[in-house]
Amino acid sequence: MGTVRLTTAQALVRYLAAQQIEIDGEVTSLFGCAFAIFGHGNVTCLGQQLYENQSVFPTWRGQNEQSMAHAAIAYARANQRRRIGIATSSVGPGATNMVTAAGVAHTNRLPLLLLCGDTFQSRLPDPVLQQTEHFSDPSLTVNDAFKSVTRFWDRINAPSQLTVALPQAIATMLDPADCGPALIALPQDVQGEAWDFPESFFTPTVHRIRRPQPEDIDLVLAAKAIKAAKRPLIIAGGGVFYSGARDALVNFVEKHQIPVVETIAGRTLLPDAHPLNCGPIGATGSNSANHMCHDADLVLAIGTRLQDFTTGSWTVFRDENMKLISINAGRFDANKHRAQSIIADAKAAIEQLDEKLNDHRVDHAWVGKGQEEKAAWTNIVNTRMTATDTALPSYAQVIGKVSQLVNEGDRVITAAGGLPAELNMNWQTTYPYALGIEFGFSCMGYEVAAGWGNKIARPDNESIVMVGDGSYLMMNSDIYSSVLTGHKMIVVVCDNGGFAVIRKLQTNTGNVAFNNQLEDCTSVRDYALPRVDFVNHAKSLGAHAEKVTQLQDFEAAFARAKAADRTAVLVVDIDDTVWSSCDAWWEVGLPQETDDPNIIEARDKWEQGRQHQRRVV
Repeated sequence: MGTVRLTTAQALVRYLAAQQIEIDGEVTSLFGCAFAIFGHGNVTCLGQQLYENQSVFPTWRGQNEQSMAHAAIAYARANQRRRIGIATSSVGPGATNMVTAAGVAHTNRLPLLLLCGDTFQSRLPDPVLQQTEHFSDPSLTVNDAFKSVTRFWDRINAPSQLTVALPQAIATMLDPADCGPALIALPQDVQGEAWDFPESFFTPTVHRIRRPQPEDIDLVLAAKAIKAAKRPLIIAGGGVFYSGARDALVNFVEKHQIPVVETIAGRTLLPDAHPLNCGPIGATGSNSANHMCHDADLVLAIGTRLQDFTTGSWTVFRDENMKLISINAGRFDANKHRAQSIIADAKAAIEQLDEKLNDHRVDHAWVGKGQEEKAAWTNIVNTRMTATDTALPSYAQVIGKVSQLVNEGDRVITAAGGLPAELNMNWQTTYPYALGIEFGFSCMGYEVAAGWGNKIARPDNESIVMVGDGSYLMMNSDIYSSVLTGHKMIVVVCDNGGFAVIRKLQTNTGNVAFNNQLEDCTSVRDYALPRVDFVNHAKSLGAHAEKVTQLQDFEAAFARAKAADRTAVLVVDIDDTVWSSCDAWWEVGLPQETDDPNIIEARDKWEQGRQHQRRVV
């Protein structure tokens, strides 16, 4: 067996560059891009190797380690988890900056490879710059903080360990059940150490995403239950998207006439006008979907982890005898709430369940109820989105404008604040995959970075970011990254003067407005309330930018943004008192003891919703 002598850094990047993936019959590099901020812990060895492999996967320079990891996450999502982005940092704060992004990837079941510099394995220079010292455990470094937010974690203490660690990391990131972030910690001295690697280790490898097949008995039992149901309902989640099962789902529901509701991650799988699309489910969903859930006697959950916003903290299902069947590649998700589980790939399970159902069709009365509910909800949405002459537009009105101006293939991205709910409730899609809403971790600051990563993955389509002023202020520097690297996007900043959606939760639960809107913040100033000039700020980052003061001017401004030669930012002031809502309950902790009558009243009203909460029995 031949060998080749390489340093750890050389072998690491050479191995990553040799990994390929087959997508729809075509083979391409598995790792499509890298994001890097260099420091003493990753520049001298790893940085040089990234430079030498630019032809396989380019390395883009970010401005913040957290945001560049967000960009890598969005890149993976845009590629339906079939291509992976890399993010590398130096030791210390560069590494810890990426812990939050690892949480995003972990929660949303998305692949992300983190290559973090680490302190010297020899310990001879200890303590090095940026090293946190743990007196009772010298082996502990900040990279250990990632263990709670990664699916795979390893520290390379000798070059030979790469031959074990890297295949396992990639297998984890490509596994449909265990998919999530992987971290490889790289001590500075080990990066430069050499070893005689087997040449076969670097043989190009073509990966294919596994499709776990369902057990026949599970399909038989599911088909029997569906045939016996009078009011079956499908919840379509993000797993349908990642499995590439959209067409299979559409064929399935049309053949068997089963109404569908969508989770946030599964949003825009079906066109809004599809006769079996009953709308988005849950606390940030629609009356139509939630009312259908109230009456459903069987729920087939496909590719969803059934988080609390989806289930209205498990209050949307009102039939005490409702049967839950869950199709999921992950055993953990498939067995939630004692569901009758089908542990399998969504596409494989849908197609084989279709065969078991033969020509079974649901009674049209149930389908008709879904259509009536959806029509009523659409009227509500249309009324919300209609432009008026009010001084300040609502979120829904701005969303209505954007929805009229996008082209097929464009993607609208958001993550936190009021926009995820407003987009989820009000967007009326005409084409699939129009929305990319990160609401698993609901990470403020994700939006702009994700727009950059999405554009890298989908360069021929518009990447449209809708972000609130609060999230923008948390993390906006990748506006400059997009200008620097030539990845143009459109950013719509909705300025409502603070963290308005949390102020709404605060006051709706009887509390006093405090520390959310700018005017409610503690201050010792003796001058007028300062407001950020987002237009000039965006211009200072190299973007085109303008303020849209009248909603009637938005279309022309959006056209200028689309025609711009670089990232363009549109700033719109938003009415912070107008919100969309639906018939749903969401559990939030309220004090059991208080003397405040407003909180007592809100708590008692809140508790009324708990009477519908599903118990696991």
